[in-house]
Amino acid sequence: MAERIYIFKRFERFWHWSQAALIMFMMLTGFEVHGAYKFLGFDRAVDLHTNAAWALITLWVFAVFWHFTTGEWKQYIPTLEKADAMLKFYLTGIFTNAPHPFRQSQLIKHNPLQRLAYLGVKLFINPLIWASGLLYLFYGSWGAWGIGGLRLEWVALAHVVGAFLMLTFFIAHVYLGTAGHTPTSHIKAMITGWEEVE
Repeated sequence: MAERIYIFKRFERFWHWSQAALIMFMMLTGFEVHGAYKFLGFDRAVDLHTNAAWALITLWVFAVFWHFTTGEWKQYIPTLEKADAMLKFYLTGIFTNAPHPFRQSQLIKHNPLQRLAYLGVKLFINPLIWASGLLYLFYGSWGAWGIGGLRLEWVALAHVVGAFLMLTFFIAHVYLGTAGHTPTSHIKAMITGWEEVE
């Protein structure tokens, strides 16, 4: 029997969807900046990409503040308990209608693999994108900062690597978002805040 529990708070949902929209927009403008297609034009794509980056950084600052002031940062502390069961579920259990090995609650929102993935995004992918993007943006100031010997190609490569890691995470996140007891149950939970759990 399914039970409804309130999992995702209002700011959490706002942060999630705003971040998703900004990341998708930055992927689109980023691909245009790299010449994958022409729609907005290079200069306009660069301006929009930069403005979206500042909006995303602002959102991340608020999100980090929210996580630490509410104690929600604890949701990302990694654990390997049931990690093997979750991996088995994601690899085969989804396709055989196996029971889900993890039960969500208000205190434990993310399963062990989600915790590891989100922690990796927060500690590796986001800082890589932030640092390389800001260095790229302030290229003209490198000499004054004493890092004039830094190679622009390496900074650009780091930014592209971070972007493709984020794209990979994004695709996996969307796919696994459909792995609830119905294909839209997790998506509905991130819209309403209420999750149905067995």
